Amino acid sequence: MIKRRKTKTAVIGSVKLGHRYPVAVQSMTKVFTTDVEACTQQVHRLAQAGCALVRIAVPTRADTDALKTIIARSPVPIVADIHFSPERAIEALEAGAAKIRLNPGNIKDRKDILRIIDCAKRHKAAIRIGVNEASIRDLKTGDVRQDKRVGLMLKEMKQYVRLFEKAGFDNLVLSAKSADTVRTIAVNRAIAETFDYPIHIGLTHAGLLEDAQTPSAVAIGTLLAEGIGDTIRVSIAGDPVQEAKLGREILLSLGLLERREPELIVCPTCGRCAVDVRGLAQDVRTLLAEVHQPVRVAVMGCVVNGPGEAADADIAVCASSGKGFIYRNGQKIAAVEEAGLLNALREQIDKLDKKR
Repeated sequence: MIKRRKTKTAVIGSVKLGHRYPVAVQSMTKVFTTDVEACTQQVHRLAQAGCALVRIAVPTRADTDALKTIIARSPVPIVADIHFSPERAIEALEAGAAKIRLNPGNIKDRKDILRIIDCAKRHKAAIRIGVNEASIRDLKTGDVRQDKRVGLMLKEMKQYVRLFEKAGFDNLVLSAKSADTVRTIAVNRAIAETFDYPIHIGLTHAGLLEDAQTPSAVAIGTLLAEGIGDTIRVSIAGDPVQEAKLGREILLSLGLLERREPELIVCPTCGRCAVDVRGLAQDVRTLLAEVHQPVRVAVMGCVVNGPGEAADADIAVCASSGKGFIYRNGQKIAAVEEAGLLNALREQIDKLDKKR
């Protein structure tokens, strides 16, 4: 079991973040906010995919005007990304945003920050202090060397948090993002050691789906395994629903999310395999698409590791030459000819699905 670091609680509308609450998956809409119908539809798709929060970009007054309608139609709390404008922050809060994201690299005027804090207090909204490596540099020297960036991000975070605390505002979520996996891990470790606020973790602009999966899983997974992180976003160039799915998969793999859908375990195959394990597994995956229970099914290509994997599965098949053995909860219940393996598995999956 992962022991999460103790934090304060941040309240974002109906969602609470912190060590006492589940790690929340979030994503961001990728259509124009002024297209209210398209944006609302994307928010609903993300909520259905498992997002507890959805962030929306509001760089213009027209966006914050549209935001009020979108928020009224949203099934989850909305976070507003206000970019460079203090006015957009106040407009978003007045429109009903449950949280806004401020980048210390973009908004630095103390008076503007205090105006935003006062507005957030009035509306009982949260604020994410989101430091982005791309917007941080040593203002005196212009230094952006890689070996200095973690320290610069932490320095910027400390200054911003100190201002919020002096103003009596602590409904905060902190984040520091980089496109670099190692620096993302390092800066979030430093933030976790320095503050006790909830932390939002993820890589920034991680890339296309096929390129983003591995670095995102490494960065987010490493931090979560160390107990760091209370909400996550996988950032990809593409459909945001894929971000939500990948985020949930990371949480599931660490036992930080209760599984509600089937899980398919398949052996990697080797020279011992005497049947088409990959083809059989693909057919089983098709069967499981109709099942909406946390059923664990194992498809194994031989009897070397198969029985051990079968012991941890609800249903399993350990294939051999021309036949396979069907297991239920670790107990061998049948030997079936190869041609009948899929039907035998279907029968067992149907029985278990109906029972549950």
